[in-house]
Amino acid sequence: MKLLFEQQQKHLRKLNNILYVLKLWVLAVVVGSSTVNAAEQSIQAKAQKLKSEVVELNRALFELEEELLYPADTQVALFLSVKTTNKFILDSVEIKIDGKIATTYLYTESEIKALEKGGIQRLYMGNISSGPHKLTAVFNGQGANDHYFRKEKTFNFEKSNRSKFIEIGLSDSKGAEPEFQFTEWH
Repeated sequence: MKLLFEQQQKHLRKLNNILYVLKLWVLAVVVGSSTVNAAEQSIQAKAQKLKSEVVELNRALFELEEELLYPADTQVALFLSVKTTNKFILDSVEIKIDGKIATTYLYTESEIKALEKGGIQRLYMGNISSGPHKLTAVFNGQGANDHYFRKEKTFNFEKSNRSKFIEIGLSDSKGAEPEFQFTEWH
């Protein structure tokens, strides 16, 4: 009996040792995982901070690029707005400055819808010298009663040593074709 009791005691000690090692292992895993979680969180926080810095640097680089490419003393920007009750559908636009093509644009249905909802499109941004200039806009589209139109409108303006912003507005008219207005932003 004594031998049996000693064997049981021996097994209990082994079992206690195994349980103790198992508890230590679980504790190590828990502590280690919280350390890993803390390390992961620290890495994620650093990555998020780095992303924010990259976004800020990208914004600053874009602003610097805009200033270098389009300095205020030579910068001109043209915008298009549409105020219509669906009497016409704009198809394309061609812009010339001093007789030279500055830009052309062919519209998709979704772009037309965005403009009709009040959107304003930047058609062109570039550099021109100070002094008098001639802006020519050619619009192609479909008017009332499926009437196809191609309308050209010119606008003379003076470029100073400041940025020049011009809006070309399309709006309904009493006729089959839309009206076009040029507005200088100050």
